[in-house]
Amino acid sequence: MSFVGKVWKILVGIKDGLVLLFMLLFFVALFSILSASPNPGQVRDGALYIDMSGYVVEERAPVDPFATLLAGEAPPMEYQARDLVRVLDSAASDDRVKAVVMDLSAFIGGGQVHMQEIGEAMDRVRKAEKPVFTYALAYGDDHMHLAAHASEVWADPLGGALIAGPGGSNLYFADLLDRLNVNARIYRVGEFKAAVEPFSRSSMSEEARENISALYGALWEEYKANVTTARPSIEFDRITGDPVAWIEESGGDLAEAALAAGLVDRLGDKVEFGERVAEVVGEDSWSDLPGAYAKSDFEPYLADVGSSARSGGKKIGVVTVAGTIVDGDAGPGTAGGERIAKLLDEALDDELAGLVVRVDSPGGSVTASEEIRRAIERFRAKDIPVAISFANVAASGGYWVATAGDRIFAQPETITGSIGVFAVLPTFEDATAEIGVNADGFRTTPLSGQPDLIGGLTPEVDTIIQASITDTYTDFLERVSKSRGKSAEQIDAIAQGRVWDGGTARQRELVDQFGGLEEALEWVASEAGLEEDGWSPRFLGSKRPNYDSLIRQMVGDSSADEARSADLLGRASYNREAMLSRLAVDAELLLGKGGVQAYCLECPVQPRPTSAKSTAGLIEVFRAILSK
Repeated sequence: MSFVGKVWKILVGIKDGLVLLFMLLFFVALFSILSASPNPGQVRDGALYIDMSGYVVEERAPVDPFATLLAGEAPPMEYQARDLVRVLDSAASDDRVKAVVMDLSAFIGGGQVHMQEIGEAMDRVRKAEKPVFTYALAYGDDHMHLAAHASEVWADPLGGALIAGPGGSNLYFADLLDRLNVNARIYRVGEFKAAVEPFSRSSMSEEARENISALYGALWEEYKANVTTARPSIEFDRITGDPVAWIEESGGDLAEAALAAGLVDRLGDKVEFGERVAEVVGEDSWSDLPGAYAKSDFEPYLADVGSSARSGGKKIGVVTVAGTIVDGDAGPGTAGGERIAKLLDEALDDELAGLVVRVDSPGGSVTASEEIRRAIERFRAKDIPVAISFANVAASGGYWVATAGDRIFAQPETITGSIGVFAVLPTFEDATAEIGVNADGFRTTPLSGQPDLIGGLTPEVDTIIQASITDTYTDFLERVSKSRGKSAEQIDAIAQGRVWDGGTARQRELVDQFGGLEEALEWVASEAGLEEDGWSPRFLGSKRPNYDSLIRQMVGDSSADEARSADLLGRASYNREAMLSRLAVDAELLLGKGGVQAYCLECPVQPRPTSAKSTAGLIEVFRAILSK
């Protein structure tokens, strides 16, 4: 028995060893799969196919694998604008690429600056005598901004195209808060700082209406000018002046109406579209499916050409401040002040020749904005030239950050300004008293136990908070004044929370010159005394996790599937996503979670859509409130 027992122990040990070995091999293989980059070998002669399912953003947010697996669906795809511009510019001079195909069937949207940058890159492809094709079931404003730059615009006969223009409704909660007996205590500086109006009013103030009317009017005129320049055949007056008459002329057929007004060139299904592309680039020898054509996909092509046309030489750092500015290490896709400041501090000793700060943010936490600003100042203290490059939005806290730069670049479509601060603090003394709950106690000073959300605030605390807000606004003015070389009084005259388009901001000298990221990089290179081919950009921060694509394949992307099959009416669901995203922001501001805010709530920013389960949960919360 002793011999058999020893043999058994040996066999068990061998079995355990093999299990451990196989587990090790499994995790090594899994790590290899998750770490794998797109294979450049997949690039072949034919079309460059860009499936723009999702949003165009400045900085892509990584997929949270655990949240995605629990939700059972992945969030919509995000494409960095500079990556799209990079592949289009490469395609223009790449002999392997015969044409560019942009599938906008599941495209949701992007900022106006990004749309124009991508459109101009499409123009460069056409200038190289390579056609650019677009296809979609339904075209909206952002779709048409891109499609206007295409050689041929195709739409499904069951779809069409509509241009609505900027604008829409905001939500106001003052009546609801009164009904619930919630006291939304509002502290602000700035006659035009409309971010707090949803909690104090039931409608838009005349000051806010005046400001937003001027802003949207300027953006609308810029949109029409850009689209008309790219596609002169579009009959804007007919489309937007009397849209009912325009549609009725085609018997209610939106696709035929779009064709008649010059919005699209041809109507056809996906197979007919593919056959047309195959005439230019050749048929797909790897597929017998109807409408197949030779093509290379976006991700492998980007991996093949690289993220930048430049390499070698001195490095110019590029740090991105994208999304709401918050305290902590949030991001990418959200501008965590601690994370961005750490990126900048770690790069201080990397012998960078210069720095470009790319801002695409409506602002947020004052403390986080100041943390980023101070980190940028440490570069200037070492005599390193710093340029600030504005993308779609660089307002409030986004402009606070910009005051640390030597020169500010923006585009006419950029939304900026909103120099003002506020805080919202809800108290519930009336709501609790209504249900028989009262607060009482003993204070040694007027500040004891304050702020008391149940018992309410003492007059002294109320005064102190407003004084702090006023002082923060004074700090904001001083930083802008020093940056722009003007007096605080001169800045105050154009501040007060006003929001400006890029063109007006340049006239008000809040911006130095028009230009994008490339122009900002070239300016820094010139200031650093570098030759034309003696520098290249280095983007600070973590790269996109390579497991993103694997996670998406595992759970699927139902939002992309819905968008791909949505007609013009079906696309109204994305208004729901935008509304829910805005509700989430409003709720966070009402709860006072972010402290003192330099945030532009009225700025039209790209929402990070909520999942279906999150949407259902939010709806249930509001249903419970309204049932009281």
